[in-house]
Amino acid sequence: MTYAELNAAVNALGNALKNRGVGKNDKIAIVLHNCPEFVIAYFAAQKIGAVAVTINMASTVHEIQYLLRNSDATTLITTTSCAVRFEPILKNVPLCRHLLVTDRTEDPPLSAPAFVSFWKLIENSPTALDIPDLDDDDPAVMIYTSGLTGSPLGAMLTQRNLVSQSALLGNLCHVDHSDLGLSVIPLFHSFGAVANMLGAIRVGAGLILMDHFSVDEIFQTIYRENVSFIAAVPRLFLGMLLHDEVDRYDVRSLKFCITGGASMPAQYIPEFNERFHTTLVEGYGLTESSPVCTLCRPDGPQKPGSIGTAIPGVEIRIVNEQGKDCPPGEVGEMVLRGENLMKGYYKNEAETRNVIVNGWLFTGDLAYRDPDGFFFLTGRKKRMIITSGFNVYPREVEMVLENHPAVLAARVESKPNLLRGEIVKAFIVRDPAIQIDNKQILRHCRTYLSAYKVPREVEFVESLPEH
Repeated sequence: MTYAELNAAVNALGNALKNRGVGKNDKIAIVLHNCPEFVIAYFAAQKIGAVAVTINMASTVHEIQYLLRNSDATTLITTTSCAVRFEPILKNVPLCRHLLVTDRTEDPPLSAPAFVSFWKLIENSPTALDIPDLDDDDPAVMIYTSGLTGSPLGAMLTQRNLVSQSALLGNLCHVDHSDLGLSVIPLFHSFGAVANMLGAIRVGAGLILMDHFSVDEIFQTIYRENVSFIAAVPRLFLGMLLHDEVDRYDVRSLKFCITGGASMPAQYIPEFNERFHTTLVEGYGLTESSPVCTLCRPDGPQKPGSIGTAIPGVEIRIVNEQGKDCPPGEVGEMVLRGENLMKGYYKNEAETRNVIVNGWLFTGDLAYRDPDGFFFLTGRKKRMIITSGFNVYPREVEMVLENHPAVLAARVESKPNLLRGEIVKAFIVRDPAIQIDNKQILRHCRTYLSAYKVPREVEFVESLPEH
């Protein structure tokens, strides 16, 4: 798809949505994998002043129902297979009345007459679009992140947030229209949207969208298409480095790689760079900061283990428990402010006030700054597990476990894992009067939790481990 074709499709979908009554500040839920339809829907929402609510396609029916209701989504764009899964719960979200499916079929095989074809709407709509006046502080995207209490929170990112973040690839990594990126991180994820889609489109670079893939397919695509950059979680780069037949593949087209979402084991970064004749750099961010806060520059000094220096337009402090600045080398909490700071959590001012204090976002991450301004993560203040770049809040998983009649109490902890960074492990005190095993517990979790939140290990104990 060319940029002209993309723009025409975006405008046509924008007109189709406007003709159905969707407009400024309306919420459009996008539940899609990495595909052209995601990009079209995302930018169509932006162009009509609506808010794109990007949702994990692997979400359970229970999660989808909560997210659609909490976000006040009036529109759902998804695949036919997902629509079939979600159809039974749509009666519980009456506000969501515009239902689009992206499969290129004549008629969606669904009983709900409200479902219409995404592509038919595009084909039957004009490609000249009147764009409303937009303000820098208007909400543009809503991305859900689980809160400490277990309930997902909708982080509202503004037009200013997206514009500032879209400039990073070009300004800091010198990506231009001659480059080609490989998008393997889900675009619903803030890191995937910024480091792949927004950054590439801003400079007119090419972008290959991949959803399900193997490491061999990654290698083959890099070689066949002359891919020049990849932004992904450490698991992908470790998979490349530790691949049994890594020497078979020529990936010299790679100019640089960015890893984020979780920490890359520092000892593997020099080895990766030497093996693939490229530069792998780390960055740091969180959904509430749109997400990127720091980055090691590909053409600058490298300090393995560091998440880099603050990006332009962002100010970062390391503070102690009293809120005072820590000197270089002393560990404290990272707090930040700047043009990447979210507008707030949707319909939740109390939680917003908990994390944004006097204009500073308190990240909950512990770090120190060295004399050169490089930051190094050391741990977390908040209970959170990062597995393959996805955040899991233990309390959410514990609540699901404790909802099972055989579970008297549950405690969820992280366990180190080389490829995933961390995995979710559950400790369970079970009711001796009820027979239950690991498989039944996991089946119960899969009903209510996305796959990445489901414990990979379950241990039955007499009493829970100490906090």
